[in-house]
Amino acid sequence: MKKYDAVIVGSGIGGLVCGTVLAKEGYRVCVLEKNKQVGGSLQTFSRDKVIFDSGVHYVGGLDEGQNLNRIFNYLGIMDQMKLQRMDEDGFDRILIGDDPKEYKQAQGYENFVQQLLKDFPDEETALRSYCSRMQDVCRRFPLYNLRTKGLYEEKVEVLGINTKSFIESLTSNQKLQAVLLGNNALYVGVPDETPFYVHALVINSYIESAWKCIDGGSQIAKLLTRRIRDLGGDVIRHSEVKKLHIENDRIVYAETREGERYHADIFVSNAHPAKTLEMIQSEMIRKAYRKRLTSLTNTASSFLVHVVFKKKSFRYVKHNYYYHKEGEVWNMSDYTEDNWPLGYAIFIPPTSRSPEYAEAMTIFTYMRYSEVAPWQHTFNTVSAEEDRGETYTAFKKYKAEILLDEVEKRFPGLRDCIHSYTASTPLTYRDYIGNYDGSLYGVAKDYKDPLKTFISPKTKIGNLYLTGQNINLHGVLGCTISALLTCIAILGKDDIIEKIKNG
Repeated sequence: MKKYDAVIVGSGIGGLVCGTVLAKEGYRVCVLEKNKQVGGSLQTFSRDKVIFDSGVHYVGGLDEGQNLNRIFNYLGIMDQMKLQRMDEDGFDRILIGDDPKEYKQAQGYENFVQQLLKDFPDEETALRSYCSRMQDVCRRFPLYNLRTKGLYEEKVEVLGINTKSFIESLTSNQKLQAVLLGNNALYVGVPDETPFYVHALVINSYIESAWKCIDGGSQIAKLLTRRIRDLGGDVIRHSEVKKLHIENDRIVYAETREGERYHADIFVSNAHPAKTLEMIQSEMIRKAYRKRLTSLTNTASSFLVHVVFKKKSFRYVKHNYYYHKEGEVWNMSDYTEDNWPLGYAIFIPPTSRSPEYAEAMTIFTYMRYSEVAPWQHTFNTVSAEEDRGETYTAFKKYKAEILLDEVEKRFPGLRDCIHSYTASTPLTYRDYIGNYDGSLYGVAKDYKDPLKTFISPKTKIGNLYLTGQNINLHGVLGCTISALLTCIAILGKDDIIEKIKNG
C-alpha cells in the first residue's frame, strides 16, 4: 500500500498549484488525473501537426511584479515559460455588427483610456470612472493582491453591484457600453446576474498585461507536473477517481475506476463540487448541502471550430477578436436556432515555427448543452465520430459551416485560407474536463445573492478540501488564487503569501 500526505483529485491548474505548494511545504503529494493529458483546460491537442489550446487562449497578470508573475516565480516555473506579449495598444479588438471599426482594449489603464478616446472623444469622464472603479473593486480582494489581511466588509460593499447596471450608469453611449462589455465571453455575462466584481477581477488582469503561450498553454501544466515530481510527488494519469472512502468520519483512500486505492491524510478535489459529492456516500454530507451544490446554475457551454490554415495564407496578429451583432452584447448565450450565433471570439495561437503567418485559428461561440442532448449518453473514449456516430458528425459540420459563414462576413477570404477544420461541442468539454454539462466556468455568480455561490474550500469532512474554479474565480489566475486559498486552509497558516511576495 502506498501512503501519501495529500492526494489531489484532478490535475486542472487548481489541483497542480495545490500539489506544488504542498510539495514545497514538505508534503508527499499524489495528483490523480483521469485523462492521458494533465492540465484540465490547459490541455492542448494537435490537428495536421498544428497545436491548439483547448481552453486557455491568453493569460493576464504575468508582467514583472504582477500577481500571477509572483506566484509562478514562487512555484518555480516563470522563467521557463515561453510567452509572447500581446498588442499593448489593443490585445482585444471589439467588433460590433456592421460597424467597420475595430475598438481596442489596451494594456495599461492610461493606455486603455487613450486608445478608446480616439473613438469616443467625449467620454473621458466615463472611461476614467470605469477604470477607477475597476481598480477599486480589485483592491478589495486580499488574495488577488497577495494580501492575507483584509476585512470581509471590504468585499461585501461591492459584491452586490450588477455589471450591466454599473456600465449603463457610466454613459448613455450604447456603443461604448458594448465595447466595455465586448469580451464578456471571458465570464459568460448575463444581464441581471453577473456581478461587477467578476468582470473587474477578470478584465483587470488583462489590462495589467496580456500574454499568449507560445506553442500552447499546456506548458504551464507540464512545468507544474515536473515541479511536483522534482519535489518527490507523483502525478498519475489514466486514474479516474470514482470513490472517496470514509472511515471514522475521515476519508482514508481514493479509489479509481480500476480499483487502485490511494491512501492519504488529506484529500483535495479539483473536480466540480457536485461531482465530488458523487464520490462520497456518507451522512456527514447533509442532504441540504448536497441539494445546494447540485442545484447551483452553471455557466453556459461552447462550440468551437479549430481551423488549420494553408501555409502563409493568413498573417499572424497579436490580438483577439470579439464580435457581436448590434444590440446583442448581453444576449449571446440566449440565442435561438434561427439567430445563432449572436457573437463569437477569435483566438490565433502563436507558434515558434511561424512568427509572421498564423498556422491556426480557434473560433468560439456559445452553445447550450441541450443542443447535444441526443448524444449525452455517449462518451469520447476513442474519437467523437466513432463513439457518437454519423449524426453527431453531421451536426458538428452543419453548425461549423454556419459559424464560418458568419465569420467570413467580417473576414472576407477566410475560407480560402482554410486547409482543414475540426469542431468541438459541450460534450467534448464535458468529457475532457469532467463536469456535467460542458460548463465553461463552473458555477455562475449572481449579484442578487452573492453568498449563495461562494463555496468554502473546507468541507464537513475534516480532511477533505475543495479547489478549482468554483471556489473563487475561473481562469488561470482565478484558479491559482483558489488553490492558494485551499492551501492556506490545509496548512492552517498564511505565510506562503509572504513567501510569494518575498520571492
